Amino acid sequence: MDGAAGPGEGPAREALQSLSQRLRVQEQEMELVKAALAEALRLLRLQVPRSSLQGSGTPAPPGDSSLAAPPGLPPTCTPSLVSRGTQTETEVELKSSPGPPGLSNGPPAPQGASEEPSGTQSEGGGSSSSGAGSPGPPGILRPLQPPQRADTPRRNSSSSSSPSERPRQKLSRKAISSANLLVRSGSTESRGGKDPLSSPGGPGSRRSNYNLEGISVKMFLRGRPITMYIPSGIRSLEELPSGPPPETLSLDWVYGYRGRDSRSNLFVLRSGEVVYFIACVVVLYRPGGGPGGPGGGGQRHYRGHTDCVRCLAVHPDGVRVASGQTAGVDKDGKPLQPVVHIWDSETLLKLQEIGLGAFERGVGALAFSAADQGAFLCVVDDSNEHMLSVWDCSRGMKLAEIKSTNDSVLAVGFNPRDSSCIVTSGKSHVHFWNWSGGVGVPGNGTLTRKQGVFGKYKKPKFIPCFVFLPDGDILTGDSEGNILTWGRSPSDSKTPGRGGAKETYGIVAQAHAHEGSIFALCLRRDGTVLSGGGRDRRLVQWGPGLVALQEAEIPEHFGAVRAIAEGLGSELLVGTTKNALLRGDLAQGFSPVIQGHTDELWGLCTHPSQNRFLTCGHDRQLCLWDGESHALAWSIDLKETGLCADFHPSGAVVAVGLNTGRWLVLDTETREIVSDVIDGNEQLSVVRYSPDGLYLAIGSHDNVIYIYSVSSDGAKSSRFGRCMGHSSFITHLDWSKDGNFIMSNSGDYEILYWDVAGGCKQLKNRYESRDREWATYTCVLGFHVYGVWPDGSDGTDINSLCRSHNERVVAVADDFCKVHLFQYPCARAKAPSRMYGGHGSHVTSVRFTHDDSHLVSLGGKDASIFQWRVLGAGGAGPAPATPSRTPSLSPASSLDV
Repeated sequence: MDGAAGPGEGPAREALQSLSQRLRVQEQEMELVKAALAEALRLLRLQVPRSSLQGSGTPAPPGDSSLAAPPGLPPTCTPSLVSRGTQTETEVELKSSPGPPGLSNGPPAPQGASEEPSGTQSEGGGSSSSGAGSPGPPGILRPLQPPQRADTPRRNSSSSSSPSERPRQKLSRKAISSANLLVRSGSTESRGGKDPLSSPGGPGSRRSNYNLEGISVKMFLRGRPITMYIPSGIRSLEELPSGPPPETLSLDWVYGYRGRDSRSNLFVLRSGEVVYFIACVVVLYRPGGGPGGPGGGGQRHYRGHTDCVRCLAVHPDGVRVASGQTAGVDKDGKPLQPVVHIWDSETLLKLQEIGLGAFERGVGALAFSAADQGAFLCVVDDSNEHMLSVWDCSRGMKLAEIKSTNDSVLAVGFNPRDSSCIVTSGKSHVHFWNWSGGVGVPGNGTLTRKQGVFGKYKKPKFIPCFVFLPDGDILTGDSEGNILTWGRSPSDSKTPGRGGAKETYGIVAQAHAHEGSIFALCLRRDGTVLSGGGRDRRLVQWGPGLVALQEAEIPEHFGAVRAIAEGLGSELLVGTTKNALLRGDLAQGFSPVIQGHTDELWGLCTHPSQNRFLTCGHDRQLCLWDGESHALAWSIDLKETGLCADFHPSGAVVAVGLNTGRWLVLDTETREIVSDVIDGNEQLSVVRYSPDGLYLAIGSHDNVIYIYSVSSDGAKSSRFGRCMGHSSFITHLDWSKDGNFIMSNSGDYEILYWDVAGGCKQLKNRYESRDREWATYTCVLGFHVYGVWPDGSDGTDINSLCRSHNERVVAVADDFCKVHLFQYPCARAKAPSRMYGGHGSHVTSVRFTHDDSHLVSLGGKDASIFQWRVLGAGGAGPAPATPSRTPSLSPASSLDV
């Protein structure tokens, strides 16, 4: 009914009318603002040609728009209009003075001359107003005052302006203030015609712009301008170092082992080295000490893969290794095809690349033939059909291929006595394949399948592993904890199966071996068989007839048995589902030689005086690592996800930030929690002690930096204040060398500065912080490091950054699985770097050790920890002054990719 309004329509209509009225008012205001801005720009164009250079005594010639340079900058760097904020490139303050004024970018007016308080913009785009009397940076254009005699009183802005000119000045200032709003809303008028928001590709395009303005550098990330002021000691950016740094990185040690979600991942080579993988690296580890003893030994690394390794196979000669990788994408989003590498474990040289373009998604399982000295390689990929293919190893040719099954395939192997027989197992199946013909003729071979028949035995959900016995029988381990013995039997027309062969495979015997799934089977040199259990974590040795001979149990904190390999003598190597590699035997037990995290890593800090570092992540484990012995010193369960950490300068305690807003302080010797505090309910992204250890800064996702005063031993703390002003979550922060100030970055690319000693106040005049020295440099945004950002970055491509203690190099962790090394300062757009691969996921953090001898990097989802040795021109002590530093250039061909 027209006349009857619903109970909620009246207020809704009133609200709609109110919004419509406000919109009309705002549109009218915007028209006034545009008119005011046009008037201000017209006045500026009228005044600038009439200005003269300071002290010239003659009017500037027509068309000469030269401006006086600020101190420390040569005339060639003098901009006509320079930025004092992020959002605008032209913020001009007009003043009248007798005679033709000169324009200057010089220092603030002498004491006694008053200025209108002017607002400054945060370097990431957030705006704030400075206090009255706060001097603005030299980026503000103002008329030069003529030289005055001692008996001449100084003129301030109010006394030098006639009453008729004051409304015009106010109009100009209003127009310029309004220009900030226009730029924030996407106007291109005050950006010199450059508008990333309206540029090709839109706001989400991967592009960045750099704009050099004499006293500041401006870059754009996702259309957001970021202004960084040039330190006064740098007269020209051309004198800054260029080229990659003299220092290089060499992979020293890899912590971790991929046992959580992979199989066929642990073997022993003829040399006695243990071969396994994590991330994109295949590790060759030589254990030190005796069986069951401590770790040690050494590592070598095969680093030919471009994405995560998924499986291994060792050639019958015990030297050659085949490793298959998963598919991935490059930094531009283009897919990388999975491939198999065959390489020499003695020289670490790639011998053959197999299957480029032939596999989908990844390589799931591999096996060399044994009856013909490893002439053939069988591969199962991760496509929907799990394509099974046979390849000639020496020539890299595919001899046969067939669709395997739509169910997952977990293992593949050649019969060691007959290369024409191939077995695969996985989800609810055991398949026996007959391969015939096609030798030497690519693609002409045929593969026929016979299905394993379970008959009266229960079909298990998964069959993860199998092993060939010397008598020709096959043992399989399944998810029910049973070991099934399969043998050949004459063909029976009543028995279901395919292939038309004269004989089939059936179950000869069954033995219940474990509670839960059996993950691994291993045939020992003496003919006995080892089985590894999942739920019960038991290792059992079986004799003929599946008679149990001996067993041992893996400690619970190492996880279940994932893989078993036989070492020298009675020694065994056991890989676990919690990414640990154990060494020992059934009689004496097992001890870890390699350990690692099991989930995504984010938190990393290095000890202030020892070669130790601490890590934490989504597996809720806090781990202290010894970089000298390459071993885990200790670990504790945090019960919550750890995201950041930092050592107290004394090294006695460490602060850890969690994803719930809690932060803990732990004694590094006793591992006891000495402090447990909650700040908000958002995750904490950064914790950082001041250089003197008197303060602790905690950056949260609630946009606040919490400051605590800390006792001399670091055990006690009390709230000192809060730094509030960011408009997004805190990502990085650093303390000044005197411990009084903080520089911080946020998720919307702001750079803010804070006076902590003065009461946690935000420093409105950011120009005054351009020469401040920082104890650490981990902020990813700032003048000294803006060159590390790649061309076309979207603002999230760099996860972590760290300057070396000697202030020579900067290490960068990016989103494309790479670690970079740049010269410091890195203040040239798109600066060259040395790039290092190996991680199979986004690199989340990098940190130098206390003496800069090593760099530690964390992989995200691959849960890997890399320890790199820093080689080259590094050394103790700070770097020489930047302007006089002569970079040592290295050819691009020497970069380690």
